[in-house]
Amino acid sequence: MATTAVPATIGVMGGGRMGAGIAHGFLSTGARVICVDFDPDGARARIERDIDKSFERGATGDKQDWYDRLETSDSVEALAGLELVIEAVPEIFSLKEETFRKIAEVAPGAILATNTSSLSITDLASSFSRPERVLGLHFFNPVPASKLVEIVWSERTDSQLVDKAKAWVEALGKTPIVVKDSPGFASSRLGVVIALEAIRMVEEGVASPRDIDNAMVLGYKFPIGPLELTDIVGLDVRLGIAEYLESTLGERFAPPQLMRDMVARGELGRKSGKGFYDYSEK
Repeated sequence: MATTAVPATIGVMGGGRMGAGIAHGFLSTGARVICVDFDPDGARARIERDIDKSFERGATGDKQDWYDRLETSDSVEALAGLELVIEAVPEIFSLKEETFRKIAEVAPGAILATNTSSLSITDLASSFSRPERVLGLHFFNPVPASKLVEIVWSERTDSQLVDKAKAWVEALGKTPIVVKDSPGFASSRLGVVIALEAIRMVEEGVASPRDIDNAMVLGYKFPIGPLELTDIVGLDVRLGIAEYLESTLGERFAPPQLMRDMVARGELGRKSGKGFYDYSEK
């Protein structure tokens, strides 16, 4: 049985790395999870890998029960009637907007949360007939290991919904921070500006990627350097965020040419095997 802090059944739209991690998190609370993805078998495999890793790290209980509470589908109709649906499709406004419309058709009474890391909650909510039931739940990668969730509210978000979201995040064993809807929120805005400056330093030959990362890890107690973190997030993902922030907040968020060149070459970080570091043998 799910903890009383979260609904008995959670919908997750998108079964990629982030969606799979979010689904895993809610399974850990005892909830049933329905994950909708164009490749439901692939989504299930990713979520089950996260479950397996949890038990390898010492999770208790019946692992089969976690499997049994997971449903994957390629039809948005599977989300009909749910109280909470979390959208976790790629960071493309038009795609998220269309996803919101599809969810609204089958679950018009749902609380709709988006995992966007930078896009306007207010603008996305305009696709939903009840914008007061829309907010951001920005999870961090990798979701199972991350301790933070950014709760983002727009001026039309019901204040009681924010309190509910805090309880959901705490039930996941994570810490919520509450941020007003604004470009990049708090985490992406700060994280991207540091990463962009680190990339400019590489571009200008100031220091090697490893020395720049060590400056922040050893000098400022960062758990991981900004360039290694960019490799984990994906250079293409961070480029998209930087371009959005540049369009909304100005040229201080302009992506360095080195970043554009690396993305053009397919050097996206860990997922491609090469970014600021080489992962081809890992």
